Amino acid sequence: MTTTKPMLILIAGPYRSGTDGDPQAMAANLARLESAAWPIFAAGHIPMIGEWVALPVLSSAGAGPSDPLAEQVLYPTAARLLERCDAVLRLPGNSAGADQDVAIAERRGLPVYHDIGEIPAVEGQRG
Repeated sequence: MTTTKPMLILIAGPYRSGTDGDPQAMAANLARLESAAWPIFAAGHIPMIGEWVALPVLSSAGAGPSDPLAEQVLYPTAARLLERCDAVLRLPGNSAGADQDVAIAERRGLPVYHDIGEIPAVEGQRG
């Protein structure tokens, strides 16, 4: 299965969920999200993770992911990104934010993939 145009694909999955605010657990979750970036890129697409945008925004406001301000940044960042994204890759795990991302994508008629292997490669790229 191939496509002719690269997609901007939001990688959605647990980040803060189940961590009780533990920075190491959140870092491990982010690393798991990031592990999907290379296969998406290798297939000819552009991977995106909401935290790649939201965390620097929070930092510039003097806050972090456990700060109350995070509620006003993390989910809205993903929602704004989904105005530009072409698809979502939903990784396993409980996550209200990732579920919200999927719901937004479905309302917009965007494809939601649940496995990297479902994502069509761009013609001429390895998949």
